[in-house]
Amino acid sequence: MGWRCEELAKLDLTVNFIGELSSIKNLQHNIHLKELFLMGNPCASFDHYREFVVATLPQLKWLDGKEIEPSERIKALQDYSVIEPQIREQEKDHCLKRAKLKEEAQRKHQEEDKNEDKRSNAGFDGRWYTDINATLSSLESKDHLQAPDTEEHNTKKLDNSEDDLEFWNKPCLFTPESRLETLRHMEKQRKKQEKLSEKKKKVKPPRTLITEDGKALNVNEPKIDFSLKDNEKQIILDLAVYRYMDTSLIDVDVQPTYVRVMIKGKPFQLVLPAEVKPDSSSAKRSQTTGHLVICMPKVGEVITGGQRAFKSMKTTSDRSREQTNTRSKHMEKLEVDPSKHSFPDVTNIVQEKKHTPRRRPEPKIIPSEEDPTFEDNPEVPPLI
Repeated sequence: MGWRCEELAKLDLTVNFIGELSSIKNLQHNIHLKELFLMGNPCASFDHYREFVVATLPQLKWLDGKEIEPSERIKALQDYSVIEPQIREQEKDHCLKRAKLKEEAQRKHQEEDKNEDKRSNAGFDGRWYTDINATLSSLESKDHLQAPDTEEHNTKKLDNSEDDLEFWNKPCLFTPESRLETLRHMEKQRKKQEKLSEKKKKVKPPRTLITEDGKALNVNEPKIDFSLKDNEKQIILDLAVYRYMDTSLIDVDVQPTYVRVMIKGKPFQLVLPAEVKPDSSSAKRSQTTGHLVICMPKVGEVITGGQRAFKSMKTTSDRSREQTNTRSKHMEKLEVDPSKHSFPDVTNIVQEKKHTPRRRPEPKIIPSEEDPTFEDNPEVPPLI
């Protein structure tokens, strides 16, 4: 046991199939061991089991949850010489029983393996047949009866449930072999359940992407979000592909009337509103969001009601551009005639800057002597 654990104070060995009671002598070196549990072991059913343990381990204070009295210890030490040989004989008997139980369990296990091999090597219906004519007649009768598979499946289920109940209700000894037998039975039941679940799994038929008459369908098996932008020149499809998914798991196929994207083997198909050019289309992954962006340029013809009608490439925006170009070619200059209009000439607003004084000096008025109304008064000073 654990004689090297010097500080061991409590040891619980409940239900551990311990049959050699004399092995507790290994605990004599654990001087701090105060409490020990040995209930549920074969050795606990020996005669004078408690006296032997109390006398062998003097440091113990409690055994199987019961306190050891000083008087009990004194009496156990006095009878130790008589108790020890009795314990040895009981251990020998226990070892012989255990050897017989091991042989029986091994023989039973071998027989079960042989029966399983016979069942696996039997006929397709799990039975052995010696007469070929009998087998043929039985097969013909089965064909005439045409028993449904569901009834056979139900009978198998009932047989399995009955076998399971019989196993769990069967009395058994509390031994390591019985534990192993229980584990093997549980493992068999688990394997049967796995086989049944595998049979129940049905392979899903491939999803229909194009009908028999050649009509493409809208399919979103990966269940991802998408957005479709229809411009004048091209159609842009934005697929919210998983951000950290490898690009090798994506396969893009652009057709004139639809686009198909395989994401991890699951198809995404969308019918386009206009005919596109597959050769000029492009597909790119966004480095930030991981979305798949497919740009598909349009062609000059649009499919309407099964017939193709020519669509002029000149749109309203192109016409507006042409009008602006023609206007730019015939530019008209603004001319203003001051004789016809009262507002000033606008063409000469922006001119070279000239330095003008802030205040214009008044001109000197020099009266002419020839004016008849002029009178020269000598008392008036001259104007400066």
